Amino acid sequence: MQRNDWSGMTVVVAGLGVSGRSVAEVLAPRVARVITVDEHRPEADVHAFDDVDWTGVDLVVTSPVFNPRTPFILEAQRRSIPVISEVELAWRLRVDSDRTGAPAAWIGITGTNGKTSTTEMTSQMLNACGWHAPAVGNIGKAVSHAAVDASYDALCVELSSFQLHFTDSLELDCAVITNLAADHLDWHGGMDRYAADKAKVYHRVKRALVYNADDARVTELARRAQPADGCRMVGFTLHAPDEGQIGISDGWIVDMSGVAGTPAGQALRIAQVRDFPHLCEPDGTVYPHLLADALAALALVLGLGANPDHAVQSLRDFTPGGHRIQTVAVRHTAEGDIRFVDDSKATNAHAAAASLGSFGFKSVVWIAGGLAKGGRFEQLVADQAARIKAAVIIGADQLPMTEAFAASAPDIPLTLIDPSDNETVMRRAVEAAGAYAAPGDVVLMAPACASMDQFVSYADRGDRFAEQAREWVRTHAEA
Repeated sequence: MQRNDWSGMTVVVAGLGVSGRSVAEVLAPRVARVITVDEHRPEADVHAFDDVDWTGVDLVVTSPVFNPRTPFILEAQRRSIPVISEVELAWRLRVDSDRTGAPAAWIGITGTNGKTSTTEMTSQMLNACGWHAPAVGNIGKAVSHAAVDASYDALCVELSSFQLHFTDSLELDCAVITNLAADHLDWHGGMDRYAADKAKVYHRVKRALVYNADDARVTELARRAQPADGCRMVGFTLHAPDEGQIGISDGWIVDMSGVAGTPAGQALRIAQVRDFPHLCEPDGTVYPHLLADALAALALVLGLGANPDHAVQSLRDFTPGGHRIQTVAVRHTAEGDIRFVDDSKATNAHAAAASLGSFGFKSVVWIAGGLAKGGRFEQLVADQAARIKAAVIIGADQLPMTEAFAASAPDIPLTLIDPSDNETVMRRAVEAAGAYAAPGDVVLMAPACASMDQFVSYADRGDRFAEQAREWVRTHAEA
């Protein structure tokens, strides 16, 4: 199918969430007919997939909520009707940039955790270096709208594994997999399939293939990838870098890959980590996961050809988005501070481990739990027990988390929050956590679980935590 050969097509758009509405709007002037299907949206053309008339349908663009075994997807495939993602559609529809006369460069960011922070950092640095390069995809503007906007020079595209499953044509300019851990395995049908979908960002990548050198799975995917001729491979590491890597040595970000402009294998000090306030605790302790995200983003923008000095200065000014290891309230006392930190975006064990790992021995009162998505937490609790002073367990199903503590750290005090009243759950959780906290401690909400059992979203959960934390500080302020 040629990129602009659409005029006679009938396209089914499955699902009218953000991406589906964008797809329908973008396709409407380009194809013969758009048929929207959504069981819950009154504006949809069809309200049940069983009612779709497949006669004459040329293409299905599916929402990420539908897994590959969904009956209407299987029916379309049985009829040899292609099923693609919004990302695949956007790639096929992309237009030339007004400034360059060529399609905007695409920088693809995927991984289990850290996608959003890496995408935001990448966008901010590229814009500081003279590109018009928004963050799109899972954040910001829908990628299908962005792809047909000729004002953009580059697109920083956050890509989920769901989107990548039905995406096959990408030839990105730069791409990264931030990390890989078990997540969404029910959707994909296993870890191998999940990893294979993530690995699609590397296929035929043209300028910079960036990978987490500290993650064995990601390193192996990078090694097996088939990039374009001349593509540079750049590993990022939180340790001293080897040749072909960018990493940390003696408190400095050091490039040994050549991506910053010196010959590969020659060490180039780029900046001191302590000069980036968003990467550190107030006492200078580094947030490892945010530092890893920063290294990934820096490798991407330098791989695209950005000015290193401008990129680094922009990175110094970066502020992470909400609900990502964000201090939302502080109780000051003569003996020290009690801080409340919102990391509601830590929706799986891997992300929660990175968050907990940022703090000191027995300094964390951890608010954990929620929708476990089939996950287990024994290893997480075992690995982080030395940092956890006490835990407060929320969620409609608390058993996976309580079993983890019973098996891995039975001596850590627990408070279980009765899940029966969603409206007051966060107030009660914060009160319980505050009762454990002493000066110097951190009350950390990094739940390791999804939010939809008791909250609208992880953002809603984070907002409620911040509100209740500030109220706790006001109530407990010293006279």
